[in-house]
Amino acid sequence: MELLANMLRPQKLDDVIGQEHLVGKNKVLRNLVDSKKMFSCILYGKPGIGKTSIAYAIVNELNLPYRFLNATINNKQDFDIVIEEAKMEGGMIVIMDEIHRLNKDKQDLLLPYIENGLITLIGLTTSNPYNRINPAIRSRLQIFELHELSKDDILKGLKKSLSSLEGIKIDDKALNHIANVASGDFRSALNLLEISYYSSKDHTVTVDTLKDINAKPIFYHDQNADGHYEVLSAFQKSIRGSDPDAAIHYLARLIEAGDLDSIYRRMSVIAYEDIGLANPAMGPKVMAAISAAELVGLPEARIPLAAVVIELALSPKSNSAIIAIDEALNDIHNGNTGNVPSHIKNHNPAYKYPHNYPKAYVRQQYLPDNIKDRKYYQSKDNKYENAANKYNEEIRNEE
Repeated sequence: MELLANMLRPQKLDDVIGQEHLVGKNKVLRNLVDSKKMFSCILYGKPGIGKTSIAYAIVNELNLPYRFLNATINNKQDFDIVIEEAKMEGGMIVIMDEIHRLNKDKQDLLLPYIENGLITLIGLTTSNPYNRINPAIRSRLQIFELHELSKDDILKGLKKSLSSLEGIKIDDKALNHIANVASGDFRSALNLLEISYYSSKDHTVTVDTLKDINAKPIFYHDQNADGHYEVLSAFQKSIRGSDPDAAIHYLARLIEAGDLDSIYRRMSVIAYEDIGLANPAMGPKVMAAISAAELVGLPEARIPLAAVVIELALSPKSNSAIIAIDEALNDIHNGNTGNVPSHIKNHNPAYKYPHNYPKAYVRQQYLPDNIKDRKYYQSKDNKYENAANKYNEEIRNEE
C-alpha cells in the first residue's frame, strides 16, 4: 500500500508546502522552471521539509526524462546505466539522494557528464554541502538551502491532505497537535495522520489517539550529522550569552537524544573557555555534576546537569585564558620564541627562588629576551580577576 506522503507528493511547484524563497513568484526555482531551463544544483535542509518534493515537481513540470539514484545504495553499474540512458535521450535529470555520501569513483564517473550538460544533477542532502560534499562536485552545482517549515505550513499541508482520507473525522485541536509534535517535519506529520486514520475503526482522530501512537515530539538530531552540532553550538552560545532558559532548552534536546557524552564534553569546555577566571570554581562544579549524573543515570541525571547548566549561564564570564593561550600558540607557530633565560634553566645558581622572599615574590625575567615584554594575559573586569590583579600589583609594588 502506497504511503500517504508518497501519494501526495507535489506534481508542480504550486503544490509545494513552504519554501517560498525558492518556489514563490519570481523566485529562482520558479523562474527556472518557467523558463524551461534547469541547472545542476543541491537542495539541502532538514528531513521532511520538501527536498524530494521540489525535485519531483521540477522534473514533472519540465517534462524531462529523469532517474532517481541514491549515492549509497546504487552501485557504479547503476550509474553507468543511467549515463547510457542519458546519451540515448540526449540529456537527463538525475535526482541524487544522500549526495554527501557520493564516493570518489562515482564522482569521477559523473563529473564529465555534468560539465558537458548531458546530466543535470539535483542533489538532496540533510548535511551542509559546504562541509560534507567534495569541492569538485560542489563547485559545479548551485546550492539552495531549504528553510524549516512553520507550524502554519504544516497545518496548511495537513488540511490539503484530508480529502485523500475518506471519511476522516478530525478537529482543529488534533491537527494542531500533529503540527506541534512534527516539529517542522511534514513527512512525519503525514505519517502520523495516516496511521491514526487507519488505527481507528471509524476513522476518528483525536488528541488521545495521537498520543497513544506518538507521545514524543519529533525533532532533528542526527548525532552523526549537522543537526547534532547545531544543537551543541546553540547550547554553548546560550550559556555564553547568559540565557539560562535557552541553555536549559538545548540541554533538554541533548538529553532527549540520549547524548550525555556530548553534554559532558561541551560543559567541560564551557567552564574553562567561557566562564574561565571569572568563576574558577565552575570547573570543579561541572566535574562534580558530571560524576553525579554518571552515578545516578537517566532520568535523574537531568537534575545535576540542569543545576550546573543554569549556574554556568548565570555565572560571570571571562575568555581571558583562551585568548592568552591562543596568542602564545600563535607566537610559537610564527617562530616568535627565543631561548629560555639562562638563570631559570636547571640548577643555575643565579635563579632567585621566590619562596625565599616576602610574599613568595621576587622580580626576575622569565620570558625569552626577544619577547620579554610580551603580554598574553589581559584580564577582564570581574570580581575574581580584579582581586587577583590587585594582589599581584601589591606584591610587585612592595618589592
